[in-house]
Amino acid sequence: MPKPIDPPAAAVDPPAAAVHVSVVDLVRQVRAGEQSALELTEVYLERIGAAEPQLNAFRTVTADAARRRAHEIDEQVRAGAEPGPLAGVPVALKDNIAVDGVRLTAGTGLLRDNVAGSDAWVTRALLDAGAVFLGKLHMAEWAIGGTTHNVHFGPGHNPWDHGRVPGGSSGGSAAAVAADLAPVTLGSDSGGSIRIPAALCGVVGLRPTLGRVSTRGSLPVSWSFDAIGPLARRAEDVAAVLGVIAGYDPEDPVCVELPVDDYGSAIGRDVEGLRLGVLGGTFRGEPLEAATAELLDQAVAQLAGLGMRAEETVLDQHLHAVQVTAEILLAEAAGVHARRLADDPEHFAPDVLARLRRGQAISGPAYACARQEQRRWRRAVFDLLKHHDLLLAPACPFVAPPITGTDPLQMTGLLAQFISIWGLAEVPALVAPIGFVAGLPVAMQLIGRPFDEATLLRVAHAYQQVTDWHQRRPQSVRTEGGGG
Repeated sequence: MPKPIDPPAAAVDPPAAAVHVSVVDLVRQVRAGEQSALELTEVYLERIGAAEPQLNAFRTVTADAARRRAHEIDEQVRAGAEPGPLAGVPVALKDNIAVDGVRLTAGTGLLRDNVAGSDAWVTRALLDAGAVFLGKLHMAEWAIGGTTHNVHFGPGHNPWDHGRVPGGSSGGSAAAVAADLAPVTLGSDSGGSIRIPAALCGVVGLRPTLGRVSTRGSLPVSWSFDAIGPLARRAEDVAAVLGVIAGYDPEDPVCVELPVDDYGSAIGRDVEGLRLGVLGGTFRGEPLEAATAELLDQAVAQLAGLGMRAEETVLDQHLHAVQVTAEILLAEAAGVHARRLADDPEHFAPDVLARLRRGQAISGPAYACARQEQRRWRRAVFDLLKHHDLLLAPACPFVAPPITGTDPLQMTGLLAQFISIWGLAEVPALVAPIGFVAGLPVAMQLIGRPFDEATLLRVAHAYQQVTDWHQRRPQSVRTEGGGG
């Protein structure tokens, strides 16, 4: 078993210095006229152009539109107008989220030339906030799969080792942040599709509570599980973006009408006295590797050093909940794709088709029983969260596996072992990097009460104030203009 090791930090070259600045600081600089939004956009476009042949993180790059938008932001600043809370921040979106007039492929050859006719809710929220849209990001076909093996557009590559998967299904969303091709991205998460790639690429990824962020304008996987959330290097940047995209959308039947927290203020609060439930039992069993468990123990000790009250606890029926999650999610996915399965089954990748066929085989009575099991699981999680302010669990059980020789169907199940079940409980979950094993990132997962994303972000931010894992950059990415 390899021991945890620290990779050398990549050098920071002056032309790329802007990519080492937080989103929060970038907004301040742009609003103050200290940083040109257009110049910032050019830095990222240059990095994308140089790195893309290596990573396959983007499906579409909207360079001209990005330049026009950045110029508009600069003009607003010069005129003394309000440019928005994300003024000039470059963003990129997973390619199942609609942007008016831009290709929307969902990672499938069936939609290779499909163009969206309107913006998704989150797209419009970002643009209204002053963000600059860089393009659309690579993903697993139809957002089904945890590795971003893709037979239509090629595999995604992990910036830490191009021979390894970036995770999935939001593989491009995590890889782009890790390689500094965008300071913040959006992904979608049904059974772990934000958190798996965030963990394997060493960035922060948040799955909000079901109904906290509208999914209108994104192509669905499972109506009962789909969530959209941000990925970034820093918890404070995730908080800034969540504050923009969260809110009530009356046209999304899942969206919940609740006030949006001031996440930016919440993350600065002290974490002393917070009760942290550290999940043991099956959460420390197979397939969790010993080196990953060691880093989790170190993270718990660091959180306790910040004044949190860490206590080991157990959550029964975890492995059963994994199976229940798969049954409900895949049954609904088969419903989403019912016509395509009848008319064009040959257009699905073998692993995606196998999952959808499994969903088709689930009977109505079996689905009803799974729903009842979901209620039991939610009650168990809620009861545990009465005694703890948040929970800590592994994210992925091991580091990113190789692209070659990896069965995407089997590997997805292993990577989601500790991740998928929080969507079943309808609670928020966040992953953040906690170290490296053999030069590859390892992450912890924080789980909170419904609509209490603020506590997860607060704890992750506090942890990042005493560690620098989120600031490490992969040596393998080399671009014109420097930076690692």
